[in-house]
Amino acid sequence: MNRINQKLQEDKKLLSIYFTAAFPKINDTVSIIQELEKNGVDMIEIGLPFSDPLADGPTIQESSTIAIENGMTTSLLFEQLKDIRESVQIPLIIMGYFNPMMQFGIEKFCQKCAEVGIDGLIIPDLPLFVYETEYKAIFEKYNLKNIFLISPQTSVERIQQIDAISDSFIYMVSSAAVTGSQSGFGSEQMDYFKRIAHLNLKNPQIVGFGIKDEETFQQATQHQKGAIIGSAFINFLKDNPISDISKFVNKIK
Repeated sequence: MNRINQKLQEDKKLLSIYFTAAFPKINDTVSIIQELEKNGVDMIEIGLPFSDPLADGPTIQESSTIAIENGMTTSLLFEQLKDIRESVQIPLIIMGYFNPMMQFGIEKFCQKCAEVGIDGLIIPDLPLFVYETEYKAIFEKYNLKNIFLISPQTSVERIQQIDAISDSFIYMVSSAAVTGSQSGFGSEQMDYFKRIAHLNLKNPQIVGFGIKDEETFQQATQHQKGAIIGSAFINFLKDNPISDISKFVNKIK
């Protein structure tokens, strides 16, 4: 069974952390992953930096720019991760945009993911229809879960289409804003969380965008299986050494 599916069966709310590979420094990728697992994080999203990250707010955009300036490439990421499964057991997901993956070659990319032990991919700009007709078979061949995003504006019909084609979790964007741009959740977002829970989808949902502390983590997981923290963790890495990651995680959980 894929590690993501195993993790989703655990009887607890899941904390997933996003960070950009090669940020703050080019060789920080593996150390950050190891430190996050050591401190009880349930899943990790590794950001593959891209020059035009449409869904990302200024914090993650800046980290992408720095990572690219540091020399991060798709090939280098796979090189950095080649021995990761000797020390890390939790699910690892690559989050990135379709263009770099297409340039690398989709099947080659998926094959490298399988070789290093990646469990899933989040590709915000890969359309559902294109995935289903052109790439689903390749993803399944390499046991990679493709994780789709929904937002408060996504129609029930589309949510049900995404649920039907998915086989792990649905990434539930908390608002139509970019990442890192809000503080706390209002009644409108809490109603949205409740509304999606009442759809009784077969795939659990994990909430992203706007989670930054214990309060927002609790709000986001009241009706959903887990939450993802990205921008708040990137900001933490800007000002703190990797050895202090325990302080960040302990404030959430």
